[in-house]
Order: sequence, then structure tokens, then C-alpha cells
Amino acid sequence: MTGTASGGVRTVLRLEGLCVLLGSLIAYSEFGAGWGVFALFFLAPDLSLLAYLADPRAGALMYNTAHSYAGATLMLASGIFFSAHLAITAGMIWIAHIGFDRALGYGLKYSSGFRFTHLGVIGRDPDSSQIKTK
Repeated sequence: MTGTASGGVRTVLRLEGLCVLLGSLIAYSEFGAGWGVFALFFLAPDLSLLAYLADPRAGALMYNTAHSYAGATLMLASGIFFSAHLAITAGMIWIAHIGFDRALGYGLKYSSGFRFTHLGVIGRDPDSSQIKTK
């Protein structure tokens, strides 16, 4: 066990992310605040990447907080409960962003570095681009 999804499980998790994205887009088309607002805020959760400037542990914590369905679902549910259209809009955009990332294979991060996610290692190995000589 490596602590990351692989093979068919990884594929299913990525397909689930795609389904979440598509469901969010359909819901947003019915209840959202317009596609300009969607486009403006779609990448907002990725601002959490700035925490990686501090260190990998802080980066992983902030990234995972911004890319967990828990916060996004609570935002959406509180918006529905309190009839707060802004929170509903934010929740749908946030959930769509997470689904998009998961569909692309960007999972929750481990503190060992940005490349290490619950969906597997992303990106190229920095050492693989160097020519190895004896």
C-alpha cells in the first residue's frame, strides 16, 4: 500500500470528480449568478497554493482545506438553509472547482510535497529531466 489510489480505483475517483463538476455546472446554470461570476471565481481555491511559499506542510494544509468537499458542501448547505444566494453561488463554484481538479487527477496533498496526492504522484520527477552519467 502506498497511500495513494492507483489503477481502476484512481480512474473511478477521477470519473467521480468529473460527475461532480458536471452536476455543479448543471446546478449553476439553474441557480447561479451568471457565467461571468463563475469564471471570475472558479480558480479562487487555488490561491491556497500560495501557502506552499511558506513550506510544504503549510501548503498541504491550506490546499486541502480549500480543496475538501466538506467546506464547499457546508457553504452550499448554509446558503440553502439561510436562503443566502451568495453562499449558494460560492458553494456551487467551489464544488465545481474541486470536481474539476479531481477529474484532472489533482488530489488532496500530502505534506511531503505538492506532487504527492491521494490520487497519486502528479507531474514529472524533477530528476528525470536530467541526463544521468556514470
